[in-house]
Amino acid sequence: MRIGELAARAGTTTRTLRYYESRGLLPARRSGNGYRTYDESDLRLLRQIRTLQDFGFDLEETRPFVECLRAGHPEGDSCPASLAVYRRKLGELDALIGQLSTVRETVSRQLERAEQARAELAAEAEVPGGPEPACELGGNPW
Repeated sequence: MRIGELAARAGTTTRTLRYYESRGLLPARRSGNGYRTYDESDLRLLRQIRTLQDFGFDLEETRPFVECLRAGHPEGDSCPASLAVYRRKLGELDALIGQLSTVRETVSRQLERAEQARAELAAEAEVPGGPEPACELGGNPW
């Protein structure tokens, strides 16, 4: 198949395919008239790359999976190098989850503090002679 057909079947663009080719991820075979030609194995490589990228892998991280498929393995993740990429990616994800959990806890504490301060102001406003609550930014007090 030619590059346009492969791009359409893979759900990408010919420009992307040429980029993958330039990065050594997609083999470039030429027909007698100079057109790039591809087969079903190339479509399989592309699907592997696209799936991994959808999961957040960068293009270079897909290389071991592509090489595994090119070596004739039935799955791109059946080689030790692919498994190492999975492990590394899981470590990165765990670190990000940890960072997000820390940020979430900080925001939660800030919200709790702000709600408590607001409740205290409201309680003071209900006391005769207490301060009139007002938003520092203007507009409605609440």
